[in-house]
Amino acid sequence: MAAGLRICRNRRVLGYFRQAAVFFVLALMMAGPAAGGPEHELRQGVINVIRDQLAAFQRDDGRAAFAYTSPDVQDQFGSADAYLAKIAAAYKAVYRPKSVIFLNLAYSRGRLVQRVLLVGPDGGPVVALFPMIRMDDGSWRIDGCVLVPATGKSASTEPPEPVPFPDTAEIAQVPDAIRD
Repeated sequence: MAAGLRICRNRRVLGYFRQAAVFFVLALMMAGPAAGGPEHELRQGVINVIRDQLAAFQRDDGRAAFAYTSPDVQDQFGSADAYLAKIAAAYKAVYRPKSVIFLNLAYSRGRLVQRVLLVGPDGGPVVALFPMIRMDDGSWRIDGCVLVPATGKSASTEPPEPVPFPDTAEIAQVPDAIRD
């Protein structure tokens, strides 16, 4: 009987360690750059644009939401009404999220991409990938959105592969890379 109790306790302890590891991995994934540095300012600028666009969707303010998109996206849709209609129909988690969690800012194919965990109106989680471009005046614009199912793989006991964040020199080069 004592051996059975020991096994039960060991499994319980192992379960606690697994839970702690999951929370640690999630905390690392959600942690942004240190406050006050150039990476923090960059991330905050990107997050503010996305947050403001999501708020515009909540108000059904198509004109404001459209203003946060890149010139290419604006050309593609032609009008704020067409853009709002498309988002309302095909991107329900972006249009009416129940919750929003900003994940890491990644650097992919020469562009900054903000990952956002959204819970849609149906309760289903998705990860929205927002590629960003920097305008000549230094402001950020959203250059599209891709929704990816939230698979929960980050909650495994295996650590995820780290997403490299560009150093300050690479960030300074982003506007040039985007214009090409």
